Amino acid sequence: MSMPVRIDDQLYEEAKSISKGECRTISGQLEFWAKIGKAALDNPDLPIEFVRDLMVAKAEDREHLTTFKPNQFRG
Repeated sequence: MSMPVRIDDQLYEEAKSISKGECRTISGQLEFWAKIGKAALDNPDLPIEFVRDLMVAKAEDREHLTTFKPNQFRG
């Protein structure tokens, strides 16, 4: 369900600008920022970049993932 929300004009313009590079809608960008902010507040010991990377990884399509296979050491 979507709800109309009033936000600062400057925040809207920043989301508009960044959303293009992130391939998101403006509302999608604002929602992404809100989720990262909430996750960061829920996990204050984690760096914000780590929280962001986890959120991005969680949203990735699982069909395109490959299994990690470490190189075998040959001595």
